[in-house]
Amino acid sequence: MTLGIYPGTFDPMTHGHADVIARSLHVVQQVVVAVAPNPRKAPLFDMKERVELAKIATKDLPGVVVEPFEGLLVEYVRRRGAQAIIRGLRAVSDFEHEFQMALLNRKLDKNLETMFLMASEEYSYLTSSMVKEVASVGGPLHDFLHPEVAERLKTQLRLTQS
Repeated sequence: MTLGIYPGTFDPMTHGHADVIARSLHVVQQVVVAVAPNPRKAPLFDMKERVELAKIATKDLPGVVVEPFEGLLVEYVRRRGAQAIIRGLRAVSDFEHEFQMALLNRKLDKNLETMFLMASEEYSYLTSSMVKEVASVGGPLHDFLHPEVAERLKTQLRLTQS
């Protein structure tokens, strides 16, 4: 079975993330969504909540497992026995950073491949940060998030703004 790892912070998981996962299933048989901490970011949701929201956003995608991970991605990929890291690209600006990360990961493990998938045009602008901004001013979220995830985001923002 071919296994791909799709790592990210997913704060929260958007339709763009879910689209990359769904399309990667045309290439690999199973995808592990690896929800990671990111010391450079201050997530709105804690790790447990981000895992739960990612499970909600991917519940209709067969072959998807969501779990938290910490530590070096290359070691996690080895432990899971995956064949590739899956990364989505929205724009040229994403490519430069992702290209550097792919080369670093390959240096750490010469057998590790990174599979880049271009974002679908309808999601090429979408980031979790932008979605949180829209939500913070009461904007509509149906084009960006699974409905249950959107409700949880609204609730979380109300709690943090209180």
